[in-house]
Amino acid sequence: METYYFSASQMTVGYEGKPLIKDITLNVKKGEILTLIGPNGAGKSTILKSIIGQLSLIAGTVLLDGESIERMEAAELAKKMSVVLTEQVRTELMTCEDVVETGRYPYTGRLGVLSEKDHAVVREAMELTRTTALAKKDFHSVSDGERQRVMLARAIAQEPEILVLDEPTSYLDIRYKLEFLSILQEMAKTKKRTVIMSLHELDLAERVSDRVLCVKGAYAGRFGTPEEVFTPGYMSELYDITEGTFDEASGRAELPRVTGKPEVFVIAGGGNGAPVYRRLQRGKIPFSTGILWKNDIDYPVACALAAKVIAEEAFETVTAETLAAAKREIDQCGRVLCLFPDFGAFNQADRELFLYAKSLGKSVEGELPWQK
Repeated sequence: METYYFSASQMTVGYEGKPLIKDITLNVKKGEILTLIGPNGAGKSTILKSIIGQLSLIAGTVLLDGESIERMEAAELAKKMSVVLTEQVRTELMTCEDVVETGRYPYTGRLGVLSEKDHAVVREAMELTRTTALAKKDFHSVSDGERQRVMLARAIAQEPEILVLDEPTSYLDIRYKLEFLSILQEMAKTKKRTVIMSLHELDLAERVSDRVLCVKGAYAGRFGTPEEVFTPGYMSELYDITEGTFDEASGRAELPRVTGKPEVFVIAGGGNGAPVYRRLQRGKIPFSTGILWKNDIDYPVACALAAKVIAEEAFETVTAETLAAAKREIDQCGRVLCLFPDFGAFNQADRELFLYAKSLGKSVEGELPWQK
């Protein structure tokens, strides 16, 4: 049988006895990262607050290492679980180091005096979260992102078996988002700490998580590995995306395509097309593109933004029918953009399209006219 460190069975959560989400079942092993995703207001924070006991369960059970969390003494739970919520922590005349030190209070006596071991744990937590330079600064004088990293250091200093975080990357720029999540991942794998958190960044959730729970509506949606959850079309369904698209394979979101008869045909491939597709979309110019293989890095962006995509199956030779379809598109477009500076052995079909456009007297350009 599988051994799970954290499990929830038929958990129903809500406020004042009124159910918001029913029958949630979760299982997470030691050293795994579980991420909750879903639209704003779907109930992710409510689930986390119910897990940590801030909200009473309406139904079901939550077990930590086989023991009901509701039956644990507060002091015992504090040694096993650490929490970082989105609410701002109120401190008065405390340095960042002082805040991190409060993570050691479950282990100190009534006077809260830290031992040398406690100070060593605090130093290690601050080194791990790269907050050592902030140690003597007033907690309220640092940036939101720095405060978030200090709160993570505080949680780590508590030496929990399980760490619960609500939208921990909300105030972080991309550098610190990646650093923050890499710290969590390293801690989970090397120290076998279990992490449960909510994230808005779907691409990062897909990359960092061992398990993902989708939250929307009265009942939780999918629960499983990222490979089981991030299947084509599911994120659009989960978030009710009607304007634009989200590609689960790449983790990229794209704005809506420009509708209308294509004005430009783009000869592209191998990654040179995506930036131009997006510039055309920003310029509100409808376009078609090809010939792309369906495993080309440009293909998902083309499908999201182009009015028409001429494509060939991956690793297959470009057929006469596909080539003819691309030429018909060129016939209909006033301009052609060719993004290849030269043509190699594997894109002779693109060379033929380039020469075909030239033979028609089309204006074949290598860049967008307004960028010259």
